[in-house]
Amino acid sequence: MKKELLIASAITASLGLAGVAEAASASWSGNVRNGVSGKDTDGSADGTYGASRQSSLSFSVSETLDSGTILSTGFNVIDEGASDIGDNSGFTLTFTDGSKLDLIEAGSAYGTHTTAVPGASGEQSVGTLSTNHAPTGLNFAGSNDDVGFEWHSAADAFGVEGMKVSVSAGFGDDGDTGTSVSTAENSYSVGVSYVSTAGDTTITIGGGYFNASDSNNATQNDKADESTIAMSAVTGDLTIGVGYSAGSYIFSDSGSATESEEVDGAEVITAGVSYVSGDMTFAIGMADGEAKDTNNLGAQGSNVDASDSVNASISYAVASGVTAIAGYKSQDSSDEGTADTGQSGSSWYIGANLSF
Repeated sequence: MKKELLIASAITASLGLAGVAEAASASWSGNVRNGVSGKDTDGSADGTYGASRQSSLSFSVSETLDSGTILSTGFNVIDEGASDIGDNSGFTLTFTDGSKLDLIEAGSAYGTHTTAVPGASGEQSVGTLSTNHAPTGLNFAGSNDDVGFEWHSAADAFGVEGMKVSVSAGFGDDGDTGTSVSTAENSYSVGVSYVSTAGDTTITIGGGYFNASDSNNATQNDKADESTIAMSAVTGDLTIGVGYSAGSYIFSDSGSATESEEVDGAEVITAGVSYVSGDMTFAIGMADGEAKDTNNLGAQGSNVDASDSVNASISYAVASGVTAIAGYKSQDSSDEGTADTGQSGSSWYIGANLSF
């Protein structure tokens, strides 16, 4: 009997060593956010309201190779109420020295290192005209082909304590067919962040540069060109942040294969404050953006699009994974130098978020 057990154990071990497929480690997470939102614009939407339902569900898969390198990927099933079945991530290799390499759908290095500026929670929204190209947040110009990479340094890059660096690139082909179409060809980005402490305050500064070309000879600008810098200061339960981005980009109408617009002189300033008191978080943020656009590639715009907003919220941690939210937003918009009453006004939101 003992001999039979030894033989059985040997067979089992040999099967494992022979490379019998075993499942990689997997985890999943998501959230469900339900509530009621309303708005009161300077136009016809006076006192309108309705249900707001948002949800997300994503899966992460990873495994440690014999070298100690961790190989990970994932996919979304639902993202904020939209079906994302088949929306897979690329691969990420995390090396033993702490550096990482993203492959395929890698992203942009400057966005990775842009310091987060505090802002309000909730689903309050006044809306924006599709022809208004004033940026409402940082990192507005990023446009990459999915074939690419992003390398992330380990902590304390190049021997500088608190510094991290990333470099990314995307590689496309000559995909512009016609004088009014612009798609991203090759893109490059660099991002840097630095964390330091001064007394009881932790200061983070981060941002970078992004550029993407296109293959349309009619365009005046590159597909995208943007510089971003942002910083935050955290002292106890108080966080203060500010950010600035400037650049140009070519907007491609997702509903049309033949319409693109050049956007020049785009810039935006964001600022925000958040304070945590027990189970409650108070947050307020603002964004002030403007840009000039045209209806034809190769031309320069003269009239200014603008969007100014203030957003505030109160969040209360009801239980583990359950947060009640009340938010309010005020916004002023103008398109081609003319006030846009339909997209100016106020909005509110009351709801709860359940995360898992």
